[in-house]
Amino acid sequence: MNWNKWVRQGHRWVSIAFTLVSAAIFLALGLGNQPAEWVYMLPLLPLLLLVLTGLYLFALPYLSRRRPLEKT
Repeated sequence: MNWNKWVRQGHRWVSIAFTLVSAAIFLALGLGNQPAEWVYMLPLLPLLLLVLTGLYLFALPYLSRRRPLEKT
C-alpha cells in the first residue's frame, strides 16, 4: 500500500474514532450525566488529525497535476 492509501485509510479510521467519542459525550449529556471537564477535550486530537489528513487529501489532485508525467 502506498503513502496516499495509508493516509486515506487512517483518515477513515480516525473519523470513526472522532464520531464515536463525540456521540458518547452527547449520549452522556442526554442521559443526564455531567462528564468531567477533560472529557470535552477528547475529540480535539482526532479532530486535529482529521484536519491535517483532510487537507493533504484535498491537495492531492492539485499536487499530482503539477508533477510531470513519468515515461514508462
